Amino acid sequence: MKNRSRLDIATMILESARTGIPKSKIMFEAYLSYSQLVEYLNYLDQNNLLEYEKNTHLYKLTGKGLRVLNISKEMNELLVLPQSRKALA
Repeated sequence: MKNRSRLDIATMILESARTGIPKSKIMFEAYLSYSQLVEYLNYLDQNNLLEYEKNTHLYKLTGKGLRVLNISKEMNELLVLPQSRKALA
């Protein structure tokens, strides 16, 4: 796997949490160690991008998290497009 930026990892976590997901599944889907996972979950929770539901033990995306995820995807599409054109030329 290529080196990923912090934004790539955060986006991967947010994408995983769209419908609600336990901590262990996020760890596997985002390819993170437990200590890395805890660091990212704390950061995303503090910035109100994820919320933890104590009764179900699931992490879920907040409205703000969904907006950030959509913006991140749009940015990736804009940044990838010029490279795709070069490859075709």
